[in-house]
Amino acid sequence: MQNLLTDQDLVPGDFVRHPGQPDWGRGQVQSVVGNRVTINFENVGKLLIDTSVIELERVSSDCEPENNN
Repeated sequence: MQNLLTDQDLVPGDFVRHPGQPDWGRGQVQSVVGNRVTINFENVGKLLIDTSVIELERVSSDCEPENNN
């Protein structure tokens, strides 16, 4: 079962994944302003996500970073 989130569930420091872009890796929420969430993803860097369009999935903060080697 996926743990999909809305912008009200997110706070800076939370770790998430974009279900439609698994290759982006784990991302850490940097800021939340309304539906606009800035996330720093492991493999693509900092992106602005509109949570009215994209539902993010929470991941554990203790999960290991991905290694694509």
